[in-house]
Amino acid sequence: MILVEKKLGHLSDPEWHDRAHHAVVDSLVLEQWEAPKNRLRKASEGGVELAISLPRDEHLHDGDVLHYDAETNVIVVARVALKDVLVIELEGLETLSPTEILRTCFELGHGLGNQHWPAVIKGSTVYVPLSVDQKVMASVMRTHAFEHVKTRFAPGEEIAKLLDAKEVRLLFAGADATPHHHHGAHSHDHDHAH
Repeated sequence: MILVEKKLGHLSDPEWHDRAHHAVVDSLVLEQWEAPKNRLRKASEGGVELAISLPRDEHLHDGDVLHYDAETNVIVVARVALKDVLVIELEGLETLSPTEILRTCFELGHGLGNQHWPAVIKGSTVYVPLSVDQKVMASVMRTHAFEHVKTRFAPGEEIAKLLDAKEVRLLFAGADATPHHHHGAHSHDHDHAH
């Protein structure tokens, strides 16, 4: 078991990028709900057992270098496939009257809450992880026909970079509601709290 208390760098860093050409890159494949954690135990695809214990405000990103064994010339790299995120821009609301702003925000919150979709708001932008098919999410948004609200889909990795560790946990840790969770029975009853 190898203890990882800090990341060694990122595969995009020049030194690791160069080293990866001459080394074996072993992937530690993480599910979407595992990536926001700062503590976990898991084996890489090559069978290296890792105990990850990062500082509280850190979490794993795709491409993070977790371990390098100079003797065997193996680099263990985190591989995370974050789902896309629905990005809802509310800045267009600023031109409306306070009453209209309140109504739109209430309706939007109600619409998202009805679907049990977790959401993180930062500034005037709301981020919602894709918990169902993109087409379904787009049609729910259309049904509500929110005027002055712009929506788009963005890659999860891109959004994760804009958020702090706590927000990433909120956004991605509860997003995958499928039954194959391995982290105990409490996995989905925390959903409505957001």
